Amino acid sequence: MKEHFMEQAIKEAKKAFDNGEVPIGAVIVLNDKIIAKAYNKKEKQNSVLEHAEIIAIKKAEKKLKNWRLENCDLYVTLEPCPMCASAIQQSRINNIYYGIENSDQKNHEIIKQICKNTKTNKEVELHGGILKTECEQLLKTFFQKQRNKTNV
Repeated sequence: MKEHFMEQAIKEAKKAFDNGEVPIGAVIVLNDKIIAKAYNKKEKQNSVLEHAEIIAIKKAEKKLKNWRLENCDLYVTLEPCPMCASAIQQSRINNIYYGIENSDQKNHEIIKQICKNTKTNKEVELHGGILKTECEQLLKTFFQKQRNKTNV
């Protein structure tokens, strides 16, 4: 089942890729059903806040008519940044399933600290490496394409 939901996140990431955005996709799942899907829209919206995870959280909140996303899981192609991890933790999502870790090892340590912080909310469990090869290839292809544009 985890692979199925990550495949849906990858489909979202491909939409970002096709729109010239860093290809990151996210889906939020409740009771084995996708309740929200999103992809990066930072360039299109000209906003640093338009990460796939944040957009998916907003959509899930609207669908559930509640900012508390208890019993939900988030699938995302790339390990979240600290901003997104904080929003995920605050929204009370149970688990983050991601394809690949951020290449910045400090990012990974910060994410673990945020998700394990139980002073305000329960711990968010982290699970990495789901369809890692597919997620990694999509990002590599995107950045190679970007480099080729700048070298022309």
